[in-house]
Amino acid sequence: MIPWELLGSAQISGSGEKLCLFRRGREFSIRVNGCELMNSRAHGSEDALADLACARIADRDRAHVLIGGLGMGYTAAAALRRLGSGSRVVVAELVPAVVEWNREFLADLAGRPLQDPRVTVQEADVAGILRTGHGAFDMILLDVDNGPAGLTRKANDWLYSPSGLEAAYTALTPGGVLAVWSAVPDSAFTKRLSRAGFRVEEVRVRARGSGGGGRHTIWLARSRTPAGPGP
Repeated sequence: MIPWELLGSAQISGSGEKLCLFRRGREFSIRVNGCELMNSRAHGSEDALADLACARIADRDRAHVLIGGLGMGYTAAAALRRLGSGSRVVVAELVPAVVEWNREFLADLAGRPLQDPRVTVQEADVAGILRTGHGAFDMILLDVDNGPAGLTRKANDWLYSPSGLEAAYTALTPGGVLAVWSAVPDSAFTKRLSRAGFRVEEVRVRARGSGGGGRHTIWLARSRTPAGPGP
């Protein structure tokens, strides 16, 4: 069997954890402390995160989108395939090395999404963008950490807390969509989304898409559209 080759490593800001990129033949793996976060052979649920959310704003030709977490670029690539030419996509990635890996080692996996002129990469915590982006986004995709049950960074818990969800709701345009990826279901998180004012759908998808694999959870949470003027 071909051994894994370490291509790079980086410390996660605000955490003592180390993120590592490995390659074995044409397969890539990103791990933290030996635990695999993502693998290039299992990105069906990342694709679904973008596909399902984009389907719910299909009528918006010039959508403004925020993606929290770059990963291997699959979520961004799937969103770009569904969005119009006038759309804009901001990808927030906390670890600069992940951006470098996408440009150097991983670029061809998802079709070089960072080269798309609609994309802007911000090497920043997506939480900071949510706190200041009042009414700025038609769609927010969060593929951060391991979902509400965090794995790499305690500060990520804020994103899934009542205050984090309130910030996400405020950052959306009326009728906008917050889509959240998770490795596992979480009924308490579903309830928090509802209490934050969202209309919530919970969808289970396969890690490898039509190829099967484990089941991951995606929440599709829509903000309320203001009522029209009375008669």
